[in-house]
Amino acid sequence: MRTVSRGLPLLFAALAIAYPWLAPNYYLVYAGALTVMYAAMSTSWNLLGGFTGYVSLGHSAFFGLGAYGTGLLVVRLDVPWAVALLASALLVTAFAVGVGIAAVRVRGASFVIVSLALVSMMNLIVQGWRSLTGGSTGLQVPSPFPSLHRGQTHIVFFHLFLALLALALLSWWYVSRSRFGAGLRAIREDEDKAESLGVPTGAYKVAAFALSALFVALAGGLYALWFGSLDPIFVFSILIASSMVLMSLLGGVRHLYGPLLGALIVAPAGEYFLIALGETQIHLTATGLVLVLVVLFMPDGILARFTRRRAGPSIPGESADQRLQGVAP
Repeated sequence: MRTVSRGLPLLFAALAIAYPWLAPNYYLVYAGALTVMYAAMSTSWNLLGGFTGYVSLGHSAFFGLGAYGTGLLVVRLDVPWAVALLASALLVTAFAVGVGIAAVRVRGASFVIVSLALVSMMNLIVQGWRSLTGGSTGLQVPSPFPSLHRGQTHIVFFHLFLALLALALLSWWYVSRSRFGAGLRAIREDEDKAESLGVPTGAYKVAAFALSALFVALAGGLYALWFGSLDPIFVFSILIASSMVLMSLLGGVRHLYGPLLGALIVAPAGEYFLIALGETQIHLTATGLVLVLVVLFMPDGILARFTRRRAGPSIPGESADQRLQGVAP
């Protein structure tokens, strides 16, 4: 069974790499790339939400900043796209550290409100700064692969998003087995008790916030290079962050593959309803309804129903006090 459990991820990885050539048309390649992008972002969001229990609806801000940062570096400064992508992500991460220092001082609903305010503020700034960002008309970013037609570009970015997903999964796996991850779980279970035992809760929360923002910013930068046309209303939309939360909760925030499973369900379903219902608000209403139902009736996610081994407080033979003692200096 251990050999099978180790071999399955390799099998799924091989199938994922081969997917663009197995798909019967380029639209399904596009839908696959979009799904992998959301899987990478929801896994990144889970570095904060899954470990600390802090629910952020402001990660759309990091997605939008990563997109506009990459686009502006390419368009205004003629920076090579790969350099622009990395530089933009690092700048967004530095910004996230500053925001995190202020944001993590509050908890619960107050933290959610602060994260929402961040998205709204970034949206207004980008739309208002027309001379730099293009305002509400958006920003046009040239393709990094001008010799490829649109379908071939979908294949390239499918694999780029797949590489980002692999990096996010590896980071989540490493954090879950580290002293840092144990400290984050202690914060999720009882933050006051963790702090009283000497766990640097503030520094840990800011680090998780920034690490989560890094991967979301990279996804935003790749999105800008992929689509080539940035609309501030979309890239700073609360719907993007809500999708990250929904995918993570649906799959299971305490599992490595939980957000990935949620993305494999929610993203294709969203594309289907968008095609079936057209450009209406019905599919957005359905997303909000599903999020409410998941929170009410399946708070631990799908994977919690199929496995007994769960992260955090459900680890057999280890109490919350023992975990707190393990991270306290």
